[in-house]
Amino acid sequence: GGFYQSDLTATVAKGSALIVFYSAALEETQAKIEKAGGAITRPIFSFPGGRRFHFTDPSGNEFAVWSE
Repeated sequence: GGFYQSDLTATVAKGSALIVFYSAALEETQAKIEKAGGAITRPIFSFPGGRRFHFTDPSGNEFAVWSE
């Protein structure tokens, strides 16, 4: 397991789309992402529709994971 590393990056701050994954086990998924080399940029927070967190992969690409 782990992440593929690239010289290219995509972040919301640079205007890219935010890809959001779903997980029924948010805390477990966050731990797996950290173990695989991802960095949590916004810890778990509530928002209309559930809870989510944001992370970057080792190449700096930003993603989010949400749960109900």
